[in-house]
Amino acid sequence: MSETEKPVNGGSRPDNSAYWRATLTLTLSLLAIWFIVSFGAGILFRDFLDRFSIGGAPLGFWFAQQGAIYVFVVLIFIYCIGMNRISRKYGIKG
Repeated sequence: MSETEKPVNGGSRPDNSAYWRATLTLTLSLLAIWFIVSFGAGILFRDFLDRFSIGGAPLGFWFAQQGAIYVFVVLIFIYCIGMNRISRKYGIKG
C-alpha cells in the first residue's frame, strides 16, 4: 500500500475517484475564471468596461494590463487553499 493509499480515520481507503473529481472541479473552475478575466475582461468586454476608469486608465485597459495579473495571483492562493482542503478531506498525504 503506497503512502497515498494508507488507511485514514477508521481504516478505510481514500476514495481516489472522488478526490480526482474534486481536484478537476476546482481546477476547471479556476481556469474558467482565469479565461473570463483574461480573455473576457481584456478583449470581449473591453468596450463596455472602458466606460469606467481606475486612476485615469480605462477599466478594460486596466484589466488587460494589471487587473488580470492580480486575479491570477489570487487564483493561485485559492488553488493552494482548495487543494489543501481536498487533500485533508480525502486523507491524501503529500
